[in-house]
Amino acid sequence: MPPSPQLRYHCIFLEVSFRELLERVSAQTQGDDTPCWLDARTLTLLTSELERCRRDAQGAPDVAEPLGTAVYHAGLLMAQCPGALGKRLCQHHLQAIRQPLLEAIARLERHQPRSQPGPVQRLRYWLSAG
Repeated sequence: MPPSPQLRYHCIFLEVSFRELLERVSAQTQGDDTPCWLDARTLTLLTSELERCRRDAQGAPDVAEPLGTAVYHAGLLMAQCPGALGKRLCQHHLQAIRQPLLEAIARLERHQPRSQPGPVQRLRYWLSAG
């Protein structure tokens, strides 16, 4: 059974959310070893949504696998957050969550059914075939 189109949008939302967290952490002016103070409630919410996405993707193992990797890295980050890890390590964990999310999104896009060509595309094809 192919994954639902909503799963793709949900994964995009999560990737954008984790990217925003990464950008906030990267914008901090303290040194790389300064403790990173992410909002633990936001991180908890995003991690639970990520776990839900993984469950929703069980019908598509090629999508569930990278989501599982993202959940794993989110768990590692949650275990050390807030304030128990430096900026550089926090950035590493956030990037390690984003990469498999991007991979899952790309795989979900391959699952999307191809749309039928519209009248303009059919006319262009017909004109170019002659």
